Amino acid sequence: MIDTTRLCEKARRYGIDAAPVARALDTYAQYLVQYNEKVNLTAITDPEGIEDRHFIDSLLLAMQPEMRGDAVDVGTGAGFPGVVAKLYRPEIAMTLMEPTGKRVEFLRSLCERLGIEAQLVKERAEEAARKRWREQFDVATARAVAALPALAEYCLPLVKVGGVFIAMKGAGAHEEAEAARRAAEKMGGELADVRAFTLPDGSARSLLVYRKVRPTPPVYPRNGGKIAKSPL
Repeated sequence: MIDTTRLCEKARRYGIDAAPVARALDTYAQYLVQYNEKVNLTAITDPEGIEDRHFIDSLLLAMQPEMRGDAVDVGTGAGFPGVVAKLYRPEIAMTLMEPTGKRVEFLRSLCERLGIEAQLVKERAEEAARKRWREQFDVATARAVAALPALAEYCLPLVKVGGVFIAMKGAGAHEEAEAARRAAEKMGGELADVRAFTLPDGSARSLLVYRKVRPTPPVYPRNGGKIAKSPL
């Protein structure tokens, strides 16, 4: 499906050794495209698109030094970046949080096929953060889920004090960070770093790293409707 030699060469440009996971990523890509015929998982199905926009993108997140301990991928969808991060850093205890049942079934089958262990949680992040998952994770990450003010309210309540939230964003990350400053502060987070990359296809990727410096007040997160209609 994908060209594993080409993928490894691309990854090497970022200082990533993808060789140990290249075969598993090829299996992932084949299964993704096959399953996508019956369940809508991704609009990107060409080999280079999968390599660049899914795998390299996820590996850039996985290589970050903060990716350790108990991690949650919020709104993981087809498993990006969470499944790739688990393959690359098997020592991570990965939780894949996804509210759509059909996607959870795909993820369960995918993890079995890849031989990896990950906890699957069929729940919305704002509901999970009001229950047993509140401030339980060392790191939370999310990609293509929501605008950053809403995303901060979804993700930071899941992170324990001392942990991090890493938002995967494209161009305009600094503007998004400014728009989300108030929301992040209310959730107990502060922006620690913005790391910019260019994916092999030329598109921009930024990783916004927020540190959780205070507990999230009990009134947050609000319900999903309020978060969407009235972002902080």
